[in-house]
Amino acid sequence: MLLPLISMATLAGRLRRFGHNSNGSAAVEFAMIAPVFFALIFAIMETGMVFFAGQVLETAVEDGARSVYTCSAAAKVVDFKTPICARTSALMDCAKIDIDVRSYDPGTTINISNPIDAGGNYVSTNFVYEPPACPTSKTVVVRAFYQWPLYVTGLGYNIANISRGTTSSKRLLAATAATGPQ
Repeated sequence: MLLPLISMATLAGRLRRFGHNSNGSAAVEFAMIAPVFFALIFAIMETGMVFFAGQVLETAVEDGARSVYTCSAAAKVVDFKTPICARTSALMDCAKIDIDVRSYDPGTTINISNPIDAGGNYVSTNFVYEPPACPTSKTVVVRAFYQWPLYVTGLGYNIANISRGTTSSKRLLAATAATGPQ
């Protein structure tokens, strides 16, 4: 079977009509814009969640530091984490929150180490739980850390500070509170 040959005039007329036809242009334009739009929306939502979770952790640590200083905190870190977990359990896995509690004599320099090493890895081996004997005149420093998983980083938006550039990149949420004599 032979296909009919289309004359050049007929072909030019069909191309001209196709170029002027606007049916479906909105769908094509949306398909071009949608990936960027949704990536931006997800990045905004993830950033908002990171900041919100950081604020929740910060508030819980402030209350925990106050309880250590006023001697109402538990003697064991597991019991100390219970009220912190009660405030953060909706957002975080309590078992993954690392706690560091140290007390310093008045006038002593307070050195706080960075738990992220030069290679971008989280190092949690040097955390201790040393609440002061009560009553105290020492300065108490309470720190809590949580590795927040990130999902939008694969789209080019990266707020990770742990394992940056890998598929397991995370954002370390850190909260610090210091209480002491005024």
